[in-house]
Amino acid sequence: MAKTKTKFYCQQCGYESPKWLGKCPGCEAWNTFVEEVETVSKSRGASTSISNKKEKPVSIINIESSEEQRVITNNQELNRVLGGGLVPGSLILVGGDPGIGKSTLLLQTSHELTEQQLKVLYISGEESVRQTKLRADRLQAVSPLLFVLSETNVEFIEAAIDELEPDFIVIDSIQTVYHPAVTSAPGSVSQVRECTGHFMRIAKVRGIATVLVGHVTKEGAIAGPRLLEHMVDCVLYFEGERHHSYRVLRAVKNRFGSTNEIGIFEMRESGLVEVSNPSELFLSERPLGVAGSIVVASMEGTRPVLVELQALISSTNFPSPRRMATGYDHNRLSLIIAVLEKRMGMFLQNQDAYLNIAGGVKLDEPAVDLAVAVSIASSFRDQPTQPFDVVFGEVGLTGEVRGVSRVDQRVREAQKLGFKRVIMPEKSLKGWTPPPGIEIIGVQTVAQALSAALV
Repeated sequence: MAKTKTKFYCQQCGYESPKWLGKCPGCEAWNTFVEEVETVSKSRGASTSISNKKEKPVSIINIESSEEQRVITNNQELNRVLGGGLVPGSLILVGGDPGIGKSTLLLQTSHELTEQQLKVLYISGEESVRQTKLRADRLQAVSPLLFVLSETNVEFIEAAIDELEPDFIVIDSIQTVYHPAVTSAPGSVSQVRECTGHFMRIAKVRGIATVLVGHVTKEGAIAGPRLLEHMVDCVLYFEGERHHSYRVLRAVKNRFGSTNEIGIFEMRESGLVEVSNPSELFLSERPLGVAGSIVVASMEGTRPVLVELQALISSTNFPSPRRMATGYDHNRLSLIIAVLEKRMGMFLQNQDAYLNIAGGVKLDEPAVDLAVAVSIASSFRDQPTQPFDVVFGEVGLTGEVRGVSRVDQRVREAQKLGFKRVIMPEKSLKGWTPPPGIEIIGVQTVAQALSAALV
């Protein structure tokens, strides 16, 4: 006989409790517990199945290693983020804000795979097949090898996979799919965990590359239990402002490649178009000769990206000044301001500080520190920077400028875009030859950088 059991799950992290709690002990979120009814059946074959397993431990030396045959798509930006292409049998999770372009990207990718004579099954739990066809017509992504199914029942989806035998599957989205054996509502912790495990078994056993679309919470994390991100092979976040024309695809987990790569796309009426040179896009509207503006050379994986960094320092009448940063770590901004106050003698305790990475890009590497210090000092002193300067370097608490990696790639990207000077750490000048036509200024302290950068 099956036994009915009631449990409470946290909708944020999946914490399980026998009773309702106001605050989750796992993620410390309030009012996130939801009651779910589980049906537990007693089975006697569990212990025997474990004891009769034929798998035996094998020495790692005797295991043959072979390179995974990847499917190279026509989208080079997507290939870069995935680590070189799609791996058959991989399970990929794509998350992002509503309306950011997740379905558009996956529908275009599905059409590109059909051009390689691959059979694609696009399963939509939020739209009908007619709605998907209208979007495909707008994107010109119509192919006889692209099959569309509007279904949310996992068993019916598996039956369609058995009948069609596709090479690539898209589930849009995992929060709308449900398993009939689980009594909870679609989108709950139990349903998301069970459905993801079901699709994981399909992908691994049959060798089908599967993409799951995941909704995000208001904090920007993928909705559902954290276990969802542990089960999949790759987690991609589709970022960007909805009111801007570009989008950033970032990998935060990848078992088949690096997690430092980003792909940049531009949203147009005909869909998403990959941006081969993102530095030109980010610097297209940059003003020249304005105080508080500087260009920084940042590394996103193996690609150098030049981005404009803007700072605004204004006096305040409140006892505690504001420190706001968009696209940059707030705590790191406070650290740079403290260094400028202590080492450079700038009185910023009665000044509001606003920092913005133009274009909505998020930069988190330490090499951005020196550009932040230069932009803040430029706005505070109301002295414009040189219009054709690029600055990068890590700033220490004593005011020194520390070396960074891959300086040759950063300098060559600046030289390619027409910049005349590069202000960088002096310790990073060894071991490479600067390209002709660009001046390299090595600095040891923040004071030297300010004297060289400010007009």
